[in-house]
Amino acid sequence: MKLKLSDVIADMILDMFDDDTPTIQIQRNDLAAQLGCVPSQINYVITSRFTPEQGYRIESRRGGGGCIMITRAATKENAIISLINSIGTDIDEKNAKAHIYNLNYQNLVSDKAANMMLAVTADSNFRELPPDLKNKIRASQLKQMLLAYIN
Repeated sequence: MKLKLSDVIADMILDMFDDDTPTIQIQRNDLAAQLGCVPSQINYVITSRFTPEQGYRIESRRGGGGCIMITRAATKENAIISLINSIGTDIDEKNAKAHIYNLNYQNLVSDKAANMMLAVTADSNFRELPPDLKNKIRASQLKQMLLAYIN
């Protein structure tokens, strides 16, 4: 199986973290040169896979070569709580799936839990409801499942 470049970049960044290091510093140009890609590819991965909803805080420092600081939430629970707080009052199926896939990719929820969450938030469960109501119910259910997962 061939990995996408974005997967390779994300895995490299994740490998930089360890239990004692909640913050890492990345030289975007150096990492891009090491991987043989353009620096904007590094930016794309950081902005799409290391979001506050996934338990990360990003700081960009300019000057002197510049760097990107990525800080990981102290615990899985904090990352999940950050996601719960970011969901809002409604969410469509596409965004719910993206969040669930990302939680699973980051090993914040198990495969079994992710599959259950995907099943519960699927549009097929809300066939008879108007779109605005189905998205409100889906958001509520997703938040409740995430809260149950961390308790």
